[in-house]
Formats: sequence, structure tokens, C-alpha cells
Amino acid sequence: MYCTRKVAEDIYWIGGSDRRLALFENLFPIPRGVAYNSYLIMDEKTVVMDTADASITRQFIENIAHVLQGRPLDYLVVNHMEPDHCANIEELLVRYPEMKIVGNAKTHNMIRQFYDADLEGKTITVKEGDTLALGKRTLHFFFAPMVHWPEVMVSWEETDKILFSADAFGSFGALNGNIFNDELNFDRDWLADARRYYTNIVGKYGPQVQNALKKLSALEIQMICPLHGPIWRSDLGYLLDKYDKWSRYEPEDKAVAIMYASMYGNTENAANVLAAELAEAGVKNIAVYDVSNTHVSELIAEVFRCSHLVLASPTYNNGIYPAMLNLLHDMKALNVQNRTVALMENGSWAPSSAKQVRALLDEMKGMEILEPVVTVKSALKEDSMNSLRELADTLVKSLNA
Repeated sequence: MYCTRKVAEDIYWIGGSDRRLALFENLFPIPRGVAYNSYLIMDEKTVVMDTADASITRQFIENIAHVLQGRPLDYLVVNHMEPDHCANIEELLVRYPEMKIVGNAKTHNMIRQFYDADLEGKTITVKEGDTLALGKRTLHFFFAPMVHWPEVMVSWEETDKILFSADAFGSFGALNGNIFNDELNFDRDWLADARRYYTNIVGKYGPQVQNALKKLSALEIQMICPLHGPIWRSDLGYLLDKYDKWSRYEPEDKAVAIMYASMYGNTENAANVLAAELAEAGVKNIAVYDVSNTHVSELIAEVFRCSHLVLASPTYNNGIYPAMLNLLHDMKALNVQNRTVALMENGSWAPSSAKQVRALLDEMKGMEILEPVVTVKSALKEDSMNSLRELADTLVKSLNA
């Protein structure tokens, strides 16, 4: 049975949700599932805005048939060629053989790479700023390369000022009937997933996101229709401000996240003691994470959110504890920058992890390392406790600066 919702006059949401998938991109845990959004515009010409993942093909096809009510499908606009959005291109070509695929040159090349469909006479190639007249409505196309694939473009519908934004402004999480942001408690239920989605999927490409935001600022936008997560039809400034901060690598909150690795609990104890010292000094909303049992995508999201980080690691095989090293590698890969970082290390005979952590942080832009570095030898004792208190004072002063 079809399951659709009206987005605007003659524009329909025809997507669906997958609550069975455990790992997005076979990498990121998604306990709340994920939505695959697609849209159908009914005008003198009919157009589907991107397809959907293979996991919802049956629902997607039923939705299209219901909205079309026997009319032909004239166009498929492909804003993004990632397989969770293009998996049904061949299916649509079979069902609607007169359909034309609208995309840029890179789009059409990728279709040929993924699929064996005969595209002869079935494609329309658009360039930056080109338009497609549908009747009462006109689509305008703008390129957004590396947000987060090279072929990405966005489509702006000029009548209702709707931006079909590809993966930009998306989120993890299945949609539960309520598909619009004003039908949801976004801060409570969606912000963490939206942040984790952006930081891990798009986070590396901050400069490209900034370029896209500047380009889109010239448009009047009243609604944003992404390929994942809720549709935004109110409070767009809130969402745009989040993307502006994230893409400039500016902390979302003036806050401390303590991330520790601990084999036998001694480094964990030092992290907890530091958290208590900070709390006694009036620091609120401290976050503490064990990097060994917190997925790195959640840690990355917190790295983007918080202004101040504490990284505490034992020395392991004369190096950095593997889970902490994994976090640092992800931080570098995702272009993390402009954070204030405090370091704690532990080692029973040759503690050296802090020096190696510092070396990796030095490869990132704008990372301020606070002093002192706390060195614990096996377990926290009075000498290292004094150093820890000094570090707590330094953190408080930095937070209050």
C-alpha cells in the first residue's frame, strides 16, 4: 500500500524508512533507522526528485504509481548518485521507458559506472544555473561538488521556493509519519543524529559546504527537502546556522568533553576525578566518554560540538591506546580544527602517549594544547593529583575566557 504525504501543492513525499538496517554505509550505527526521501512534482510535466535505496523499492514504486494515477513519468532529476538514492534508476527506466534522466555530466558518467542501462537518448545534461520548465513550475540547478560527492547538485523550485538539497541538511533516523520539522521536537529527538550525520558524512568538506551556503544565500528558500531526515518548512535559520558553524569548524557549545581509554580503570578514575574537579569549579554539562565502548561516530559528533576536549590515554605497546588512536585518525580525516585540548597519559614504566597524541594534534589546524599535561604512573597519586588540579584550573580559566 502506498504511503505518501503532500509537501506543497502538487508536490509529494514518496520516500520511506528502513528500521532494520544496523549500520549506515556499513559503518555508522543507526539504532533509530534511516529515512530515504524522494519527491514527485505533478505539473504539466511530472518529475521524480532522486530515487531511493533498494531496501524500500516496493514502497517507493507503489508511492509513485499512486501519485501519478496513470500519468507518464517525464523526468527523473538525479541530484546525487550515492546508491542509497540512485538504486531505483534502472527500475524506473523499465517501468517508464519514455522518462528522461536529468543530471550533470558527472551524474551520467556515474550512472554508466553503476548500471548497464542503455541511456541513449534518455538523458538531459544540465550545467550550473540551467533550468527545467515543468509548466507552472521551473527547476533551477546549482552544483555543490563534494557535499559530499563530486557530482552533487541541488535543485531549486522557484514557485514555492523549495530547495531539493541532496544529502545536505539530512539526518540519521527513520521518519515516523511526521516528516516536517515543525511536527517534531527536533532538539530533543533529532539534533544529535543530525550532528552525527553531518560531522561523519560531510564533516571533512567544510570549505565546500561554505561555498554551497554562499551560493544558496542568493536564493529565497522557504522549504528544504533533503534526502534523509525531516523536511524543513519553518525556522530555516536555525538549521543554516548549525551548518555554518559545523562547516567553519566552530564549536557549537562552550563545553568540555572528556574522552578516555582505560584498560584496568586507573585512567578512567583520573578522568572521573578531573570531571569532579571541573564540576566543583562550576563547569556544567560535562560529557565523559570511554572511547572503547562509544562508537567513534558519536565521539566525532561531540568533538564538533564541544569547544574543549580532554584526551586521556594509557601508553600501549609504546604508542597510543588503539581506540584513542582511531579517534585521532578520524579527527584528522574529518578536518577537525580550532579546538582547545587537554592531555592526560598513563604508563607504569614509560608513559609516552601524550607526546604522541600531541604530535597528531599538531597536524590539525588551530588546535591549542593546554598545560600541564597530566602524567599518571599506574594510578592517580598525590603528585599527579596536584598536576590534575592545575589542569582543571587551566581548563576553567580557558572556558571562562
